[in-house]
Order: sequence, then structure tokens, then C-alpha cells
Amino acid sequence: MIQVLSGSWALFLGMFMLMVGNGLQGTLLGLRGDQEGFSTFALSIVMSAYFVGFLFSSQVTPKLIRRVGHVRVFAALGSTISAVLIMYPILVEPWAWTLGRVVIGFCFCGVYITAESWLNDASNNETRGKALSIYLMVQMAGIVAAQYIVSIGDVSGYTLFIVPSILVSMAFAPILLSIRPTPQFAQTKPMSIKRLIEASPLGCMGMFLLGGVFSAQFGMSAVYGSQIGLSVGQISLFVSVIYVSALFAQYPIGWLSDRMDRRILILWISFVGSAGAMVAFIFGDSFTAILIGAAILGATSNPLYALLIAYTNDYLEREDMAAASGGLLFINGIGAIAGPLTVGWMMETIGAHGFWMFSAALMFIMGLYAVYRMIRRSRADQDYDLTSYAAVSSASSPILVEVAQEIYVEEEIEENQSVSS
Repeated sequence: MIQVLSGSWALFLGMFMLMVGNGLQGTLLGLRGDQEGFSTFALSIVMSAYFVGFLFSSQVTPKLIRRVGHVRVFAALGSTISAVLIMYPILVEPWAWTLGRVVIGFCFCGVYITAESWLNDASNNETRGKALSIYLMVQMAGIVAAQYIVSIGDVSGYTLFIVPSILVSMAFAPILLSIRPTPQFAQTKPMSIKRLIEASPLGCMGMFLLGGVFSAQFGMSAVYGSQIGLSVGQISLFVSVIYVSALFAQYPIGWLSDRMDRRILILWISFVGSAGAMVAFIFGDSFTAILIGAAILGATSNPLYALLIAYTNDYLEREDMAAASGGLLFINGIGAIAGPLTVGWMMETIGAHGFWMFSAALMFIMGLYAVYRMIRRSRADQDYDLTSYAAVSSASSPILVEVAQEIYVEEEIEENQSVSS
């Protein structure tokens, strides 16, 4: 762990500042948009736009890196993020914010791809797993720190929009001054969606549904909190609980994942997450109940992301695992684009607590589909090899998911070698 930190501390510091900036702009837009009188559906379009840009960038940024190099791509995308963050309070219009969110989604994905490829290049087989774990903690810590900054600032002013712009600009210094300028870069061509679905119907369906749950958490939680009358401090605590609970639950669920039928684990985690969301839906007048629901939903939905990737890997050949990451992220991205639009419509139709009904429904459908797959095909009849679970966040780029896939393969090879010897 110390070896990883000493070799990549500047990269982790830079990524922490980037995550604070990203976490700030997501919550801030929801709060400011509600103050400005944007409709719930208009805000849902704004929030959905981020995932459109993110998904598009996952396909385009690797081509840009190959053409002009990591440093130029990183600098260009980062400066664009800073400019868009300052633009938000100047052009307070839904259409302008929607375009800005598309651009910021594109740029943040590109920045993640660039930085995470540097992280992968700085790691070796012995340290890659530890680097991935530290990176996950840095991501969560950045998002949580952003909520605290929102709670002590003035949402109606300019300062909170300038702070993330400064943080993103400052993130360049430790990263660009500490890394090698041109790490080796090679992204695997994605596996076809049809082949992925044939290999793991549950994995693909789960990733699609989780895309909707994640985008609701990331994009619409602040809008929900504002509409039910929570203070800015309460909203910040509410959003923070989602991510803190996810961080603490990641490793116990990973431990269980490597020791039991993953379909049963997916089933129970999905139903528990749905039940947690329903607690907040039914007892939504109690802030304590809202925090409990947020903690349960965060602790179940976020680890499910890594669990579904590991489950899908069970049915793939080792050489196909990295290729599958692109397809899984594409499926997740489609769900993420549709998520804010659907939850926004539900919040306008049945009220603000439709936020919880949406998440509860998606998690429940995932559990039901797991039951269906278990009835349709027993585990004993399936051809699979249990692969290792590696924690990975839904905010990660395709590069980091491929790194996680490489860890699965390396650990499987090591286990086979130890058994044979």
C-alpha cells in the first residue's frame, strides 16, 4: 500500500480534486436549478445530458489519445471543464445547462480515461489491485468532500461554481508534473452486445437497470432533497450517505461474492436495496428514514456494479474479459441516460418521492430477473468458472474497468498455478 501511494500520490491527489469538482457540479446544478424555477423534467434532461457525453466520450477519447497523446488530451479536456463550470451561473437556462452537461460529461470521461491509463501504466501485477482499491477510495472521498463544500457555500451565488473550476485547474499540476507523458495505450475492441447477452443475460440486464439507479443517485438526489424541503446541509448529508455506505459495503459483498452462488447474492442484494428505497418512500416525512433508505440503497446498488461484472466474467473466456468491459459499460450508459428522464417524469407525476419508487422498482425488477434466470437455468447446468471480484466504481472509465478485468485474469492464473503446484 505504501509503495503504491509513494509512487502515485500525485495522481491520486489530482484525481481527488477532479472528483470533488465533479461531485460539486452535480449537486450544485440540482439545487440551483430548483431555486431558478426549472421544472423537474427540465432538470432531468440536464442531468441525463451528462451521461450522453460520458458515453460518447468513452468511444471517442481513445482515438484522440492515439492521435495527439495523453498530455494534450488531458489539458484540453480539463480546461474545457473549467470553462463550462464558470459558464453555468452566467447562462442560467435549461438549454445552456443541457449543452454544458453534455460537454462536461464528455470531458470528465476523457479525463478519467487519460488519468486511469496513467495509473495502470504506473502499476505492475503486484500493485495493480491495491492501486485500484486506493483509487476507489479516492473517488468516494472526493464526492463526499464535495457535499461538505456545498453545505457551507451559497448555492445562489457564483462562488460554488468557481470552486470546482479552480479545483479542476489545480488538478493538472500534480498529475502532469509527476507522470510520464506518453504511457502505452491500447484499448480492447468491445465485444458485441448480442454475444454479451448470450453469455450472461442477467449481467447485461443488471447493468442496464443499475445505470438508471446510478444516474438517479448522481443526478437527481439533490433535486429530490430540494423539492421535499431539506436544507442544503441535509441534502449534502443525504448524498454523502449514499457514497459512504457504498464504500464500506464494497468489500464484505466482494468477500461473499467469491464464496457463494453469485446469482443468489445478486437476488438478495437487489431485494434488500429495493426494500431500503421503499422505507424512504413510505416514511419520507422523516429525515432519519431518508438517511436509512439512502444508506441501504447505496450499500447495495454500488457494489452490485462490480458484482455483475465479476458474474459476467464467470461465463467468458479469459481472453474475452477485457473486451466485454466496453459492452457492459455501453449497456450501463444507455440505462444511465434513460434514468434521470424517467425518474424526473415520475417525480412530476406522483410527487418528489417518486425518486425512491423509481430506484425501488429497478432493484426489485433486477431481483425478479435473477429469480427467473435461476428457474430457467440451474447453476449446475451452466458452464462457468468462478472469477475473482475486484471493486470498481460506476464513475470509472472503460480503462479502469479493463484494468479490473485484467486483475480477474491474473488472480485466476495465480490460483490455477498454485493448485497445480
